[in-house]
Parts: sequence; C-alpha cells; structure tokens
Amino acid sequence: MARVSIFPLSGALLYPGLQLPLHIFEPRYRAMISDALARDRRIGMIQPVRAEEGAPLFAVGCLGRIQDVEALDDGRFNIVLEGEKRFRVLRELTVTTPFRQVEAELLEEDESCVLAPIERASFEREARRFADAQGYSIDWDQVSRLDDVALINGVSQIAPFDAAAKQALLEAETISVRCELLVQLMQFFGHRVDDDDEDGVTLQ
Repeated sequence: MARVSIFPLSGALLYPGLQLPLHIFEPRYRAMISDALARDRRIGMIQPVRAEEGAPLFAVGCLGRIQDVEALDDGRFNIVLEGEKRFRVLRELTVTTPFRQVEAELLEEDESCVLAPIERASFEREARRFADAQGYSIDWDQVSRLDDVALINGVSQIAPFDAAAKQALLEAETISVRCELLVQLMQFFGHRVDDDDEDGVTLQ
C-alpha cells in the first residue's frame, strides 16, 4: 500500500511508461508539486467521477514521477509527469494539506503481455479508418515500429473519448482487453459521427 497525493483532473489520463505535460497554476496543486519535489517527486493522476469540487474519485489512477520541472516566477509550474504504476484507491485520507491524498494499492503490470498478430492487425486497420475519418495525420511507419504496450497505451491516453470511456480503458487489466475496447470505441465513435455528426463518445 502507498500514500498518494492526487491530482484529480477529468479527461487527463496517464499510463505507465508514458508522459503527460501539465501546467500547474492552482495554489493547492502548486503546494502539492512543491511537496512532491521535496519528497519522492511522485503524484497520482486520477479522474473525478464528476467535474466538481470534492467529487468522488474513480477507482483506478496512475502514479507518476515528475521528470522535468520548470518553476515560474509567479509560483506556477510546468512539469512533465512520467507514468510508473497504476493504482487502485482503497480509501481517501483525512488530511490537513490543501490537496487530497489517498491510500492506494499499486497494481503490477504484466510486461510480458503481447497482442496476437490478428489483434494487432485488427487494431491498426481500425485505427487507420478512425484517423482518416477524423482527419488526423499519422506517421504509420512510426506506428508500426511501436511495441504493443506503447501503441495501445499511447492511443488510450490521447484518444478523444469522454471521461467514462477513457477510465474504462485505464481499468482494463491486460493490453489485449484494452486493445479490444479501443477497437469497439473507435467503431462506436465513427458510427455516431456518421449518424448524427456530433462529436464525442460516451459510455454513460
């Protein structure tokens, strides 16, 4: 178990091995970054269930280590957070700090997990359709050189889905399950845009 200072931010997800740039301007989170820099440089990214003050948290987030930091003259920070491990919230702690803290179980990742060739091919095919439909410009040669974990987690982190959908991706226990869910979401998103020309996709 671990005590984790958390940054609840809807729509912002972090995965192990990936990076997330953040601009820190609220006083409570400036205090959190200062505290983390004085200790182990680690904070937890997690989504609130609702985008409101003190909202309950989703069950799973990701612990990140501050890799790069730029301290601005007015007390704000620009940081780059690198994901280390997903965590499951056991309980929120009663604290005197201006930022929230939780007791969490750190989740071990299966680093040996790989996709079957047919899973990888299916994902890349659907990703091309999705990117073309959204007008994204992708270097597919570069994509083909990524390993399965980097590819699936990378797309999951930046995908233009809503908070509930992105949370479901984060909570997927294996790369294979996450890949299958990504394909379903891309298909659903594409069908929805075709049907009513609306942006966004939801699992709610």
